[in-house]
Amino acid sequence: MATKVHLAQRPEADELLGRSPLAALVGMLLDQQVPMEWAFSGPYTIVQRLGADDLDAHEIAACDPERFAALLSEKPAVHRYPGSMAKRVQQLCRYLVENYDGDAEKVWKDVGTGKELFKRLNGLPGFGKQKAQIFLALLGKQYGVRPEGWREAAGAYGEEGSHRSVADITGPESLARVRAFKQEQKAAAKAAG
Repeated sequence: MATKVHLAQRPEADELLGRSPLAALVGMLLDQQVPMEWAFSGPYTIVQRLGADDLDAHEIAACDPERFAALLSEKPAVHRYPGSMAKRVQQLCRYLVENYDGDAEKVWKDVGTGKELFKRLNGLPGFGKQKAQIFLALLGKQYGVRPEGWREAAGAYGEEGSHRSVADITGPESLARVRAFKQEQKAAAKAAG
């Protein structure tokens, strides 16, 4: 994989995200109710606390749930809701162990179409339609995973030149544009509601 990404806006965390399919998936899983950089720094924090150089789905799936929750809860916490997110990360890892031999990259490797990739991502624990589409767009735009029809399967997140999500963040300037887009969306929703 080894891709240069700027999702966490921290070189060491971004380096891990660029080389570890599981770290990228876990970062996407954590990307809710916290700033994007915090979510995508989470995998690096977990790796450090495990004393490893990468996340291992088998190890995380087998970890004692209380111990793993405590690991994510240490200050600074990996997420605003470290206990519930620890459960979700373990559920994701168990699913990967059961369905993909613990290899996150197998979720998208050799997939034939964007529609099939969306279906696989949408089937992951903690990934609904929107999260699956955003991650599909991230894979296509930044990781070079582009099965036929990937942009269509990613919906609006797959549009070229858009600044809707983490899939479009390539540095501080694009992060600011994505933030501005999200604020506009919230303001429009509030005005309509």
